[in-house]
Amino acid sequence: MMNHNQLVFKLITAKETYAVRHPVLRNGKPLSSCEFNGDNRDTTYHIGVYTNNTLVGVASLLKANNTTILDVFAYQLRGMAIANKYQGKGLGKKIIHYAETILKEKGVLLLWMNARESAIPFYQKCGYKKSGNIFDIQNVGPHMVMFKKLN
Repeated sequence: MMNHNQLVFKLITAKETYAVRHPVLRNGKPLSSCEFNGDNRDTTYHIGVYTNNTLVGVASLLKANNTTILDVFAYQLRGMAIANKYQGKGLGKKIIHYAETILKEKGVLLLWMNARESAIPFYQKCGYKKSGNIFDIQNVGPHMVMFKKLN
């Protein structure tokens, strides 16, 4: 059982996210597939959640407007992953809340993501709405744009 009081959230580097991104999101693919366009921009934030000094969850926030939803100051959530043995324990919801808090403090009005089809119910529980239809991301699978107004 994991004690949520022992969770530590902090900003990390893009490369540090690979320890969780790779086995969860890019399993069986080269480590280089973990590098996302925009990872190293000054405006990009990478969140790491640790328990007992072990990185168990990650998410990245990229400054990216999505005018098909709303033409406002927006960020895209990318590369969110929870280490396999820590999934289903509420960590994803805590990372989303942490990300939303960071972005609200910076005046961001919209957070959106290309959600994997299997993650749509999770994001709906976190208050995100669907936008458009399911589409395929090559070599990754079916996704749907989802979003939440932050302010």
